[in-house]
Amino acid sequence: MVVPPWLSVPPPGYGGLEQVVTGLVDGLVDRGHAVTVLGAGREHGTRGAFVSTVPELQFERLGEALPELAHLARVNHRVRAADFDIVHDHTTIGPLIAGRRAVPTLATVHGNPVGEYGDVLGETDRGVGLVAISHTQRRLNPGLPWVGTVQNAMDVQGIPHKSTPGQGPVLWLARFSPDKGPDVAIRACRAAGLPLVLAGKCNEPAERRYYEQVIRPLLGDDVRVVLGADRAEALRLLVEARCLIMPIQWEEPFGMVMVEAMATGTPVVALHRGAVPELVRSGTTGLICEHVDELPGALRAATELDPAACVAHVAENFSTRRMAAGYEEAYRRFLAAVPAAEARVPVGARAR
Repeated sequence: MVVPPWLSVPPPGYGGLEQVVTGLVDGLVDRGHAVTVLGAGREHGTRGAFVSTVPELQFERLGEALPELAHLARVNHRVRAADFDIVHDHTTIGPLIAGRRAVPTLATVHGNPVGEYGDVLGETDRGVGLVAISHTQRRLNPGLPWVGTVQNAMDVQGIPHKSTPGQGPVLWLARFSPDKGPDVAIRACRAAGLPLVLAGKCNEPAERRYYEQVIRPLLGDDVRVVLGADRAEALRLLVEARCLIMPIQWEEPFGMVMVEAMATGTPVVALHRGAVPELVRSGTTGLICEHVDELPGALRAATELDPAACVAHVAENFSTRRMAAGYEEAYRRFLAAVPAAEARVPVGARAR
């Protein structure tokens, strides 16, 4: 299991990908598989083995290309056919160079597979299979070498949840980016006469610039800002919230925060974009709006939804057990279709 070098697995706060991988590793171990996580840093919290390619996490260099490339080069030299049956890659650049490995690679696409990222994925090495995290994501670029679709999931064990509708403020929980619509959230809550908590990641230059230039001028007494919330604080905010608002402005390929919100019994009010309809049952676990002007009414109506229905929806459809079974099937199907491992030429052998 190859993860990016930026964050630990699981992450202390922001890090939906790393949270998903944690649940997947533990789910596969529960199903009897031997799993090794290849990442950065010195610590991890999964039930799999851990191999570090660099002693320090590379979070401070997030956005640079070289840390991930160096990490993947080290991964390739550690992956031997005698040790592994399959590599599951969760990095951005991994599919581009995975063909150099001595072991077949299946890669999960965690981002939007169009534009520059689509160009990278379009050059996926022959014999490398891609897995989508939603049907919406897969439809955005159907020509890629997809081998399956497996939705993200989370371990709900120990997740706090409420039994009655939350009476706290509306919560927006994401990274500060125009794609995530925090400005839309402020205007919608203000129109509904409801207080708002903006809790987000804001440490990359583009995020800080957007916050200072666009969001800060919109703030008032009705908006509270929480920057860099850790996992425990994010869950507390979700439990207290009357609802989570997701006014996304792009084709979100999944949106793990919606699953996390519903797991705590908090309904989701979202715009009809991306994978939202695949995750939220409108009228039961949230309210999906076609237009921005529908958001204020939906925010006021969210407390009429049953928290128990939200929790049950996640347990039934987004369990780590279900995700692990889905990937196990994808592994078997993919391995049955790729050339035998003996025919693959490892990196070191090519050099010799």
